[in-house]
Amino acid sequence: MTDSIRVTGGRPLTGEITVRGAKNFVSKAMVAALLGSSASTLRNVPDIRDVNVVSSLLRLHGVEVDYDVEAGVLAMDTSSLVRADAAQIAAHAGSSRIPILLCGPLLHRLGEAVIPDLGGCRIGDRPIDFHLEILKKFGAEVTQMEDGLYLTAPHGLKGIKHKLTYPSVGATEQLLLTAVMAEGITHLEGAAVEPEIKDLIDTLQKMGAIISVDTDRSITIEGVKRLHGYDHYALTDRIEVGSWASAALATKGDIFVHGAQQRTMGMFLNVFRKVGGEFEVVRDGIRFYHPGGDLHSIALQTDVHPGFMTDWQQPLVVALTQAKGLSIVHETVYEQRFGFTHALCQMGAQVQLFRECLGDRACRFGDRNFKHSAVISGPTPLKAADIEVPDLRGGFSHLIAALAAEGTSTVRGIGIIDRGYENFRGKLSALGAEVV
Repeated sequence: MTDSIRVTGGRPLTGEITVRGAKNFVSKAMVAALLGSSASTLRNVPDIRDVNVVSSLLRLHGVEVDYDVEAGVLAMDTSSLVRADAAQIAAHAGSSRIPILLCGPLLHRLGEAVIPDLGGCRIGDRPIDFHLEILKKFGAEVTQMEDGLYLTAPHGLKGIKHKLTYPSVGATEQLLLTAVMAEGITHLEGAAVEPEIKDLIDTLQKMGAIISVDTDRSITIEGVKRLHGYDHYALTDRIEVGSWASAALATKGDIFVHGAQQRTMGMFLNVFRKVGGEFEVVRDGIRFYHPGGDLHSIALQTDVHPGFMTDWQQPLVVALTQAKGLSIVHETVYEQRFGFTHALCQMGAQVQLFRECLGDRACRFGDRNFKHSAVISGPTPLKAADIEVPDLRGGFSHLIAALAAEGTSTVRGIGIIDRGYENFRGKLSALGAEVV
């Protein structure tokens, strides 16, 4: 399949689509299956590249993986685990950072784990150091090899007390996946509490884990000696839902998203309405639409849950280029997330980036010379352009811009979008988009 598409914009997106399980949960639930001594079944699984990548990684470790794409059902039998080679893992993982999360489960089940050098989207500093710090604290020993890292736990993994200086999702996942079978009690302060984290906790609890979550972002895990498999229905991908909602707003469209869940979209729905969009919540989804008239400029700050999530920011910024007045967006989660706005300016948008914290409070990037605040002036007509996709969410945002622009745009590097958006080409066609 070609890595570029041509998009003829200037027409509203209208129709119905379905969004399945959350990319940021499904891949972690697949890793959690390694902890179980019996088979696991994960439902509502989207057909995205990340699922294929993790499936390959599991198979390298001897897991029997059976994926019914049409039904969205993934079965994983972990009864015959084996060690994999770092070079093989690197070949299958590509730029995915998932291998670092395999370490805790593999140390419990096999007593050893190997990982290659890891990549990721170019949106900011995402080192694996904090993962290794947590693993070492549990009792893992890390040896540098020519093609990666070799981890062992000669004295077993034991519960720890750990405090995060920032509620990192990745660090929280690492700790959960390692602590559930570590000897003794683990206590984490400053944990991430995103819906995807809570769904992972629900999954681990089904497997036999003992996990308590307090209202002060602290999590306590009582280690158990054995976990079994699970049968779990994944929560809907709230990032993809927000992306399609922003596309409806930017193109003056009307999109019904089957599977969308109000309980995970509360903050987005509030902002969507403030900008001037409307929505209707029904039992099996949410209708997002542009009601006509002017869109409204807003001041917005991204934050960890329950704040406005950073992955909603990029697609919404495209819609804000069509809002009347000056909108201010302060990004506090990833320091380089505004790189995608260069293409928007190329298409006629007026976006200025600033190093200052243009929010209601200073953030951790305020004195680090990153352009992490944006001022968007609108409305500005967008015109077609040739665009190169920078990262997953920025790439889908570029698609939205092309759909809103007059003329035909060429969007290159769209293979990145397959990592997190299931059949986005088919969904675009279902909504009346002209894409080839």
